[in-house]
Amino acid sequence: MTNQLLVKAPFKADHVGSFLRPERLKKARAQFEEKEITLELLTQIENEEIIKLVEEQKEAGLLSITDGEFRRKWWHFDFLGGLDGVEFYEPDKGLSFKGVQTKAHGIKVTGKIGFSTHYMIEHFKFLKEVAGDAVVKFTIPSPNMLYYRAAFEEGVYNNDEEIFADLITAYQGFIQALYDEGCRYLQIDDTSWATSFSEEGIASLKEKGLSLEQALSFSARAINESISKRPADMLVTMHICRGNFRSTYITSGSYELVSETIFGGLDVDGLFLEFDDDRSGGFEPLRHVNRKDLYIVLGLITSKHGELEEEDLVKARIEEASKYVPIEQLCLSPQCGFSSTEEGNLLTEDEQWAKIRHVVKIAQDVWK
Repeated sequence: MTNQLLVKAPFKADHVGSFLRPERLKKARAQFEEKEITLELLTQIENEEIIKLVEEQKEAGLLSITDGEFRRKWWHFDFLGGLDGVEFYEPDKGLSFKGVQTKAHGIKVTGKIGFSTHYMIEHFKFLKEVAGDAVVKFTIPSPNMLYYRAAFEEGVYNNDEEIFADLITAYQGFIQALYDEGCRYLQIDDTSWATSFSEEGIASLKEKGLSLEQALSFSARAINESISKRPADMLVTMHICRGNFRSTYITSGSYELVSETIFGGLDVDGLFLEFDDDRSGGFEPLRHVNRKDLYIVLGLITSKHGELEEEDLVKARIEEASKYVPIEQLCLSPQCGFSSTEEGNLLTEDEQWAKIRHVVKIAQDVWK
């Protein structure tokens, strides 16, 4: 799909979306949880911190502006729990990352999945208002995240076909509503693809009764049909992640096993990909990129620690990737957000902004 926004975005220096929560915001959220402050006061503090964040992004040289996901505890559950038929609940344990576990929190499908309204529409409207003339990017989890992360009450759905039919319709409704409020740059975040990067992950699919081929078919269909009705001037990118919680991860593996589907079978305008360390494999899978209008955003700068990557090495890796995809179709970003959950990664805010400025500086040098 071609549209005029592709001339501008994904930008040569872009970012995944989430930023470290300021201490003032963390304190306010804790006070709200303890019923020490009102929702109105919490919202006021969120608004003030988002306004500051917008200016910080502009000062750092970013051309796409997000709200840092400052109103969210989780990058995915907060959105998914706002759909019709989905509720938050507390499972027995949290999600397991390498050496650490998250808080016990989850979502459960208790009725038919749908979209009638969603509280994050108001989040977008506020961001657009305070961002001025800047391009506003809004981030939401992929529909695949509900399928793979939600618990389903017995009797609500008879089969996967019914689930995906309702899920896709709900996403189409939300995306249109977001567009109607002025959104022209949407990013879909998805960790489910990483399940197919390793033999361990493929074994977990088989436990769900899915072959690798079935899982890829379901995942691609969910993405493509969810965005199929978007207007021509709405840019949609997708970020594929291997997990990001307090600087740890869930899985490893190359894109190779799923490369034909990801690079040749998705109708997105751009892909944000992790390439910050050996866990992601090499650039060879990019040989399956078969569209001149598909932008590949190389996540070569890590958000997991504060040490800056050697500039010449990053430039050399961009050149290496250009052997598979024309450099005009390449962009640069951190490999993931800095705070996929409210806890955030293990680096300071100063280090975070140094990373962003690093991305901008290198991009300016490479794409003069």
